[in-house]
Amino acid sequence: MYGRDPWGGPLEINAADSATDDDRSRNLNDLDRAALSRPLDETQQSWLLGPAEQKKKKKYVDLGCIIVSRKIFVWTVGSIVAAGLLVGLITLIVKTVPRHHHSHAPADNYTLALRKALMFFNGQRSGKLPKHNNVSWRGSSCLSDGKGKQGSFYKDLVGGYYDAGDAIKFHFPASFSMTMLSWSVIEYSAKYEAAGELNHVKELIKWGADYFLKTFNSSADTIDRIVAQVGSGDTSGGSTTPNDHYCWMRPEDIDYDRPVTECSSCSGLAAEMAAALASASIVFKDNKAYSQKLVHGAKTLFKFARDQRGRYSVGGSEAAIFYNSTSYWDEFIWGGAWLYYATGNNSYLQLATMPGLAKHAGAFWGGPDYGVLSWDNKLAGAQLLLSRLRLFLSPGYPYEEILRTFHNQTSIIMCSYLPIFTKFDRTKGGLIELNHGRPQPLQYVVNAAFLATLFSDYLGAADTPGWYCGPNFYSTDVLRDFAKTQIDYILGKNPRKMSYIVGFGNHYPKHLHHRGASIPKNKIRYNCKGGWKWRDTSKPNPNTLVGAMVAGPDGHDGFHDVRTNYNYTEPTIAGNAGLVAALVALSGDKTTGIDKNTIFSAVPPMFPTPPPPPAPWKP
Repeated sequence: MYGRDPWGGPLEINAADSATDDDRSRNLNDLDRAALSRPLDETQQSWLLGPAEQKKKKKYVDLGCIIVSRKIFVWTVGSIVAAGLLVGLITLIVKTVPRHHHSHAPADNYTLALRKALMFFNGQRSGKLPKHNNVSWRGSSCLSDGKGKQGSFYKDLVGGYYDAGDAIKFHFPASFSMTMLSWSVIEYSAKYEAAGELNHVKELIKWGADYFLKTFNSSADTIDRIVAQVGSGDTSGGSTTPNDHYCWMRPEDIDYDRPVTECSSCSGLAAEMAAALASASIVFKDNKAYSQKLVHGAKTLFKFARDQRGRYSVGGSEAAIFYNSTSYWDEFIWGGAWLYYATGNNSYLQLATMPGLAKHAGAFWGGPDYGVLSWDNKLAGAQLLLSRLRLFLSPGYPYEEILRTFHNQTSIIMCSYLPIFTKFDRTKGGLIELNHGRPQPLQYVVNAAFLATLFSDYLGAADTPGWYCGPNFYSTDVLRDFAKTQIDYILGKNPRKMSYIVGFGNHYPKHLHHRGASIPKNKIRYNCKGGWKWRDTSKPNPNTLVGAMVAGPDGHDGFHDVRTNYNYTEPTIAGNAGLVAALVALSGDKTTGIDKNTIFSAVPPMFPTPPPPPAPWKP
């Protein structure tokens, strides 16, 4: 019988073989035993036993759905295992080895100084302090402010900020301070976020705004008076009555009476407070209920300012001595502009752009202090704020003419800051003398640095590379350079190599004119005169008021680190607010720029009104 060999040849099967299966099995077993008794050569093994049962590695691996080369499979699996071990090793190193938490590039000097400058406001807080205030030597203070007076329009006046090195709460410079902080947040929220300070600065603004809401009947639509000041500092005529200037005490230890000064005709103050609340409402626009509360308060204050005209600092008031307001027309423009941005109500824009108002505010003439932004004169800030409207929304008629004037005047002010035009003198060290050699210059310098950087960023956001000073065109970089040189001077690049910000750098004022910083927190309560020894000692302050910008050097770059001379060593919240604004504007990446749209969030879409038709022609 022939079968088919699977390899193609015939396969013969002898059917006559009578051997049974058992016999064959026995014979094979005998053969196997015989094979084990003596060695077989390779040919015999192949013939008798078939292929040798050597464990040869298969060249391929059957994975079920695919057959792959064993070599590739081994390399692949090995690579995966090795990669896993490497990743695990790296993870172990990252988890166990100490590392710095700053994954970004090191912060620049402006960012470092910004963080400290904001801390100054924590040190100036009045009232019941939050647990996270982070100024170890400060505590809750003046918790009886405004309490106990029956029939008054306020319930209490606890909170707010102390103005400077004393414990008086002057609402005129304080409201300007909050407006400046809010403006800087509206323009540069991304930079605050990058510096990790956005929540901090918003908390500081809210601390001030909440206090201002206590100083008048903020739930009413119409009011007839507001609080202008808490505390007293008049020592004229040799008065020895205990007050916030005569006594040298920690705020936490104050036990003398703190009078409340009310005002029924104070347009500049009320309009500035309206600006503070209106700008803050934009900062907190995501908190609708709180924002609307601020807007309502701002409207009420501005109406009061317009209805009951008068300067808040008249006669022999303390306001006239310490924070005299020269006029209220600039606050009308300033407050009107902020209320327009906060509400979108055109009536505020119409008011802010009235030519008569601008004329009274001095918008069309120069003068030695033209272009100097301060707690007293907001014209330069108001003109820039309204130039913003023209640059980005261009409302057209009937606002275009006055907005163009404000824009042109702003350009002239920016030109006046440049050294080439010598409008303002400079010290040999390069500090611009915006107050013409008078004391306490730094508060004006930081405001100018902020305005210059902001105008530069406005032009950049409008795709404009520069602006004209007369026939000459200047790049926006020139403005930023001006701002940098001035802030760098304050940070220590000056003839004395001294930082004028406490706690910044290695060499800064150690004898700050500041009661809380100069008296140790040693569980001893020093009375009104008992603290004089700390005022008059030549030893450095026991407490460091981090971020406080002092009043500054004199016109010869000279500085006396003496506690008793406030013209050199006293800080103010108005000065520090401008410093914070300038620092955040210069901080971080230049390409970040401003936030173009947030300030316009309440402004309706602009559809310019066409001008009226010309009168009929007559021959």
